[in-house]
Parts: sequence; structure tokens; C-alpha cells
Amino acid sequence: MTAADSHLSDAGTQDSTGDSEGYSRGLSPRTIQMIAIGGAIGTGLFYGAGGAIEQAGPALILAYLAAGVAIFVIMRALGELLTYRPVSGSFAEYAHEFLGRYAGFVTGWSYWAVWVATCMAEITVAGKYVQYWFDIQPWITALVVLAVMFAANLISVRLFGEGEFWFSTIKVTAIIGMILLGIGVLTIGFGHAANPTVTNLWADGGVFPNGFGQSLLVLQIVLFAYVGVELVGVTAGEAREPRKTLRKAINTLPFRIGLFYVGALIVIMSVSSWRTFHAGKSPFVEVFQQIGIPGAAGIINFVLLTAALSSCNSGIYSTGRMLRTLSLHGEAPSVLNKLSSRHVPYIGISASAAAMVIGVIVNIISPDKAFAYITSVSTIGIIFVWGMILVCHLIYRARVARGELPAADYRLPGAPYSTVLALAFLALVVVLLFFTESGRTAVVVGIVWAAVVSIGYLTLTRLGKSGGTTDPARTTTAR
Repeated sequence: MTAADSHLSDAGTQDSTGDSEGYSRGLSPRTIQMIAIGGAIGTGLFYGAGGAIEQAGPALILAYLAAGVAIFVIMRALGELLTYRPVSGSFAEYAHEFLGRYAGFVTGWSYWAVWVATCMAEITVAGKYVQYWFDIQPWITALVVLAVMFAANLISVRLFGEGEFWFSTIKVTAIIGMILLGIGVLTIGFGHAANPTVTNLWADGGVFPNGFGQSLLVLQIVLFAYVGVELVGVTAGEAREPRKTLRKAINTLPFRIGLFYVGALIVIMSVSSWRTFHAGKSPFVEVFQQIGIPGAAGIINFVLLTAALSSCNSGIYSTGRMLRTLSLHGEAPSVLNKLSSRHVPYIGISASAAAMVIGVIVNIISPDKAFAYITSVSTIGIIFVWGMILVCHLIYRARVARGELPAADYRLPGAPYSTVLALAFLALVVVLLFFTESGRTAVVVGIVWAAVVSIGYLTLTRLGKSGGTTDPARTTTAR
């Protein structure tokens, strides 16, 4: 049997057995589809867009389009790798296979850190959304949200999936409803908006009212809004018919970006001038308040709270799985690879939730700047992870060309050129981080994090814990 045949055989076994990693394939196709949709709709859009609009004006729409193209390339590259070998913890797995043990170690721990930071951001804004109705300190809400999502993830993957399905349904319904309502405002004059017209997109200072440079700098915020689209890769080990399901989820990404990001922003900045939106306030809530619909702002605020809960739910799910993958490779304490009787990595989930408590502490110390600090950290981490996906894809394609690995039937168009262009885009965003305070903070944190994980890897090596790779697909699950 050739090396290519062996890989193909292993992947097929994973598909058919459904429990090769010890997980239960409890995520149905409809759940995976909604997780994919929900991953593309989060706090970065609902909450972070206010500051982004204030900074870039209508040019923000172009920023989302440009970033969306890069994200689609990344996801198609990931989809090709997943078709070749669908496994849970895919980013770390592919880094291990194509770049070596150190790369897998850094990628796995970095993705864990990304979602820990993202979940901190979500519980931060959850506290702000609740303040719309009640005078409660944000850190209290953050702690309660974290506790509830933690408990839900401990029960079963099916419960996580069902919760995410309904969270995503609410978000999708709300955005489509807002778009339709906005179209009604623009076409028949529905509501009480001051000056609803499509010309707001270019008449009030132009498309680049604050200059082209400010529009580039907003890419940091834009990329954070896309964190989560790669979550479908983590679900591979628990998805039914992973090749078919994941392929469909990735193929619909351009439509989701066009509707939920570009479409929503066009409507928002047409209904009202971009100058009316500011950092710290959701543009979605502001639009409904300006239209003058009784109770609508409160309803949308509830939807925004749902989005935060959804993203936090996903964060706890993904971090628990990534810690288990690292543990199975001997790159995290062995206790983290244990599954409960319901096939849930309960110790990994518990450890991740404990780390997320830092977000509660940040809310206590600096509630006004908590969101900006945390999102900047998450952005630098996800840029690295997405970059690793692209590099792994380049190496995979090179090995396929040499006949060492089987070619997937789901391929990234334009590769390797499209892969290289996406990498260049990510490199541009890293350079732009140096021009903002929050970006520089992210770079510093990224350097510190790189030093920490490198020291951790060297420590494991010296202790003799990094000798020999353990393949989760062939590991007997510890319980």
C-alpha cells in the first residue's frame, strides 16, 4: 500500500467509524450548517462595527469585502485539508503533519488562546447588553454567562449543537429582518429616520471620509469579526458525514459574507449617515432607535446578547477539544484527554473556562477598555492560525504534486497563487497593527505569547514528554 493510499484509508476509517477519536458524532448536518452561519455572525459585527464605522465610514464595506475574499480562500484551503483528512483539532493536526511537532504545539495552544480571548470579549459585551435593561455591573453578567455556557458544554455535544442551532437561527432571523426593514425605510419611507437614502454611502464626505489610511487600519477590527468561521474545522471529529457537510458549509461562505456583513452594513449606513455611529454602541440598536419603532431596540439588544452567548458557547466548545488534541500529542497534561461518559472532554472544558475567568477580572479592572484590549489579542492569534492553515495547504499541494499524498476532490481555486495572496493580506494586517495602540498591544502580547509557548515546548522536550507523536485517530480514549 502506498503512502497516499494509507492516508486515504485512514481518513475513510475516521468517516465510517465515527468514534476514532473517542467522540460521538452528535452534530447533524443542519447543526453544522447553522454553526457555520453562526460563526460568521458575532460580536465583532454587532458591537465592534460601531467603532469601525466611526473610523472608516462607508469604506468599511470595502474592508469587509476585501477581508471576506481572503477568508474564503482560507476556508477553501481548510476545506481541502479536511476533505483529505477530517479530524477534530484540525489546525494543530495539519501543522503537526506538514510543519512538525513544534508548529503543531504552537498552533494548537495559539488557537486555544484565541478562543479564550474571544470568549472574554463576548462575556464583556454581554455585560454591556444587559445594562440596556438593568443596572448591573458588567463583570457580574460576565461571570453568570460564563457559568451557564460552561454547564451547557459539560452535558453533551448534542446540547451544544442544539443551543448553537437556535442561537444562530435568532441571529440570522434578526439580520434578515433588519435588512428587509431597512429596505422598507429606503423605498417607502417607513419609520422616522432623519434622512434615509443610499446616497449616504458617498455623499457625506465620500466613501473614504477619513482617508484611505484610516480605512486600512480598520482591518484589525474587521478580521476580529470573522473569528469563528473556521470553527467548522474543529467540529470535523463530531460531525456526521464530515466531508459532505463541511464542504457545503464552506461553499455557502461567500453568500453569508455578502448578506450578513456587506448587506447589513449597506443598509445601516444608508438608513442613517455614518457620522451617527460611534464606538461603544451597537449600530444595530442605534438604527432601530432612529427609525422610531417602539421596543425594536430592546429586541435587537436581546439578539445581540444572543450573539454574545453563541460565540462564548462556541469558544468553550472549541477550546476543550483543542486542549484534548494537545494532550493526546503529549503537549498538554495527560489528564486533559479524558472524556466523560457522554464523550465530552470535561477536564479540558473546565480548564478553559477557568482561564476565561480572566475576562471577568479585566472587566472589573478596566471595563471601558476591556473589549478593545481583548479583541486585539484575539486578532493577532487568529492571524497566526489562519496563516498556518495556508502554509499547511501549500505544503499539502506540493506533496500531492509529488505523488506522496492523495489529491482531494474539493480544491481551492487558483492555488497556490490564491493561497500566497491570502498570506500576503494577513501579513499586511500584521504590519498595520503597529499603527494603532490596541494593535501594538496585540503585537507585544503576541511576542510574549510566542516566548511562553516556546519555553513550554522546550520544557516538554527536556522532560522527555515530546518524544513520538500520538495520533488521536489511533488512541484509545481515556475515561
